Amino acid sequence: MKVVALVSGGKDSCFAMMKSIQYGHEIVALANLMPADDSVDELDSYMYQTVGHQIIVSYAECMGIPLFRRRIQGSTRHQKLNYRITPGDEVEDMYILLNEVKKQLPSVMAVSSGAIASDYQRLRVESVCSRLGLVSLAYLWKQDQSLLLHEMINNGILAITVKVAAMGLDPVKHLGKELTSLDSDLHKLNRLYGINVCGEGGEYETLTLDCPLFKNARIVLDKFEVVMHSSDSIAPVGILHPVSFHLKYKAKTSSLGSICDNTNLVDHEKGGLLFEIQGDCFQNCDILQSVADVSSDNHILDEVPDDRLQISCSRMQNTFLICCWLQNSCGLQDDLKTVLRKIESELLARGCGWKNVLYIHLYLADMNGFGLANETYVSFITQEKCPFGVPSRSTVELPLQQVQLGNAYIEVLVANDQTKRVLHVQSISSWAPSCIGPYSQATLHKEILYMAGQLGLDPPTMTLCSGGATQELEQALKNCEAVAECFRSSVSTSSVIFVTYCSTRIQPEERRRIEEKFHGVLEEMRHSDKASLSKLLDSIFLYVNVPNLPKGALVEVKPILYVQETLDTVEQTPHDSPRLYIPTDWGFQHEHWHKSCIQKCIVNGKVCVTVLSITNELARNISSCLLGNQITEENLELVSKFCIYLLNEILLDSAFCWEDIKNLRFYFPTSLNITLEAASIIFSRAFNELAESNPTVHVDRFFNLIPVIGAGRTPTSMDDVLTCELFAQKS
Repeated sequence: MKVVALVSGGKDSCFAMMKSIQYGHEIVALANLMPADDSVDELDSYMYQTVGHQIIVSYAECMGIPLFRRRIQGSTRHQKLNYRITPGDEVEDMYILLNEVKKQLPSVMAVSSGAIASDYQRLRVESVCSRLGLVSLAYLWKQDQSLLLHEMINNGILAITVKVAAMGLDPVKHLGKELTSLDSDLHKLNRLYGINVCGEGGEYETLTLDCPLFKNARIVLDKFEVVMHSSDSIAPVGILHPVSFHLKYKAKTSSLGSICDNTNLVDHEKGGLLFEIQGDCFQNCDILQSVADVSSDNHILDEVPDDRLQISCSRMQNTFLICCWLQNSCGLQDDLKTVLRKIESELLARGCGWKNVLYIHLYLADMNGFGLANETYVSFITQEKCPFGVPSRSTVELPLQQVQLGNAYIEVLVANDQTKRVLHVQSISSWAPSCIGPYSQATLHKEILYMAGQLGLDPPTMTLCSGGATQELEQALKNCEAVAECFRSSVSTSSVIFVTYCSTRIQPEERRRIEEKFHGVLEEMRHSDKASLSKLLDSIFLYVNVPNLPKGALVEVKPILYVQETLDTVEQTPHDSPRLYIPTDWGFQHEHWHKSCIQKCIVNGKVCVTVLSITNELARNISSCLLGNQITEENLELVSKFCIYLLNEILLDSAFCWEDIKNLRFYFPTSLNITLEAASIIFSRAFNELAESNPTVHVDRFFNLIPVIGAGRTPTSMDDVLTCELFAQKS
């Protein structure tokens, strides 16, 4: 992509340009924001470094590409982490600047920035990029700062300090010093006082005088003054004020300028390389904001009854589920609009909105329509409608039409409070795959981390890694770990279940290697000090065979993690709820082989996760009338009752009750030749019988049926007659 680079003059923005080029992009322009008054060195800005701005004018000549500059008119008006369009805010200066760049250079598709750890700055760059239809590139994001500093030095970044503001840094001693000479001091101060070696905590700022991108010339600072902002005895603050500088031209480059002094720092303008952008950051924002504030309820006004539409909702608790689908299809876009509109209406009826949604499972009948589905999806679920963060999402193709469904089937997990924490990084980086658009990497709610489905994407290039399913799986797990690390608790963090979607394109011999690779990668992570996925708990594994995945991927991993925030646990009290009685005519009794059906992960008094795998062999044990592999509706009804019986036993043994269930999915293969409507009747009948046998106890009969090619506990045995996934949590 052609890229405009946001430059402050610091080492980070320059190195971010170098990384962008390394990953195949082309820097075609520079963009810089500077003080309105040339005599001012530093603004009280949360966003922009301005110390050394007098020298940035030379970057255009040094690199031989145009520099677009704008004088900052706004101030810090919107101080919350997630930015909303605010007239007069300094972020609007960036919007005006980049908007003009886009007009002048229509081929520009992306913006490079040097964000390393600041969510505040990253989110504002992403907000502006989103409004302009540009991609944010942040290749330094979440990188180890010690390694990053050494990489900058080793790759030819020649930068000096122009501001110091940290314990152990002396303005007189350290201002104007090159990074190479400060490396050991910075690491020593990191060990002593915990300062950020790259200055991400505001400990120091730098000015790049030369780097490999400066092909024409390097900058020589001839004279400067040290200006003290604070003479604090512990952490004095001082800045470097440039008085004069000149350019030293490199081989095959003719000299175009001369020494400049502070009284009139001359613009080294050559061939129209310098552009100053005007405009009022107080205008137009009110119009943009009014558009952003449009309520999602507008869709509801257009709702038209549709007799094909089916919706299922669990009772209101701390969290609840809504599932919606169509029995026949009118086309993907129409189907999806109808389903989303109905879900939106149901949310409103419950006093909620898209802002309350934690997670969305988007099931499509044909992954070739993924792009069209996304266009419709984003018209309903926008960042403006989700001020607490957009929900995380998993998207897979399912054989919907084989069970007489439409093109779209959606499951929505909703919280009736506003306590969720969302990680949504839209910038392309080396950290983890970006989520460009209104779906996030992960959502944390009540100690449960719901992670978006992760593909085996190489983060900086956003392309699938080569080497087949096992390599994709390894990369997907690394991506999961990077996301999980952002939520790692000081108490404990660990996965409780991995649901892995496997494409039918995976060859049988490769399936055998997937499980070995999965456990091998987790074992390596288990021995890492920073591991979050594989500590403490014995995770459950569920593999689901599906026709297709986004981007033609072979695997998609969807973990759920328990993030323990306190040492408190809920004391187990097996008799705190009335016991459920299984109808006597079901006739089930405990048998030794029952355990072979069960995987479970228990967090004492807090979480119970269970997967039941009913194979053909076990189904024959359940139903003596079952012949061969033929499952009739009568057999399936008996199997469904057996699953309910086992789930009841598991909940009882683990001191949980049916009221604690947050999610209950039944995966059934289309090879059974049973429609979703018929399967729904079978399961509803079983739950009705359970409720009739327990009239004084509430039995939540909500469940979700998922049609799949197959499912099972290993990638080589995804041929269960029925697979059940239960998630229960104490409120």
